[in-house]
Amino acid sequence: MTSMYEAPSNEQVKQWLQETKTIAVVGLSDKPDRTSYQIAETMQQRGYRIIPVNPMLKNDVLGEKPYASLEDVPETIDLVNVFRRSEELDSVVESSIKAGAKRIWAQQGVYEEGAAKRAKDNGVEILMDQCIAVAHSVLLAGGRQA
Repeated sequence: MTSMYEAPSNEQVKQWLQETKTIAVVGLSDKPDRTSYQIAETMQQRGYRIIPVNPMLKNDVLGEKPYASLEDVPETIDLVNVFRRSEELDSVVESSIKAGAKRIWAQQGVYEEGAAKRAKDNGVEILMDQCIAVAHSVLLAGGRQA
């Protein structure tokens, strides 16, 4: 079976990272030893505002108030960073569309063709199976965002 999904070019991804101010992190853990926490903390240190999205979180994470779902976030989300299993990506895409997000970044190992098609069909850009912190380091030399 041929893949319908086409990843954005490095130039497009670089533009995403430069234009993004607010990143909603779906599946963010409050445990510092978890990858989602470490990546979110790295991006926060690089100048991005992180919004934790996880129904299990009751207390602030990385100094930010958590929300149970993307639809509960009361402000504009520039980018949704997804730390969920691939089979849950479709529902995250659906929530992202409802929340008005225009870009979705599914972390390394998160990939689902149907979810990518749904995003694209609804005018939402999507990148799958790539680590945002690694891409940031490569494309923006790990520097702080503008």
